[in-house]
Amino acid sequence: MGEPVTVLESATARPSRIRFETNRSFTGMGHERYRRGDEILGHRSPDTIARALIETGKVDEVHVYAQTITVTLAPGQNSDGLKEIIEDLYTYYKPGVPVPSEADFS
Repeated sequence: MGEPVTVLESATARPSRIRFETNRSFTGMGHERYRRGDEILGHRSPDTIARALIETGKVDEVHVYAQTITVTLAPGQNSDGLKEIIEDLYTYYKPGVPVPSEADFS
């Protein structure tokens, strides 16, 4: 059960900014921005992605637009492990990961 997300990681012109291109749209045509220290209350896909990335301590900002996720790394950090967080976001069949119920989505 779950929906694997394919992710391609690429550098940008700014060394502290990394772009992740995925095989699914998370926002449609809307832009979503999140910053470290912001309270992320929602449970939509971009909220979940931003929360997971910022909680690593490696990311200062997250921008999600359609299938593109752009992160600004915290000073002195690298992108190791961030791609895997995005790839595993909707995979629920791993050992030890509880399968969500309908109540979890209401």
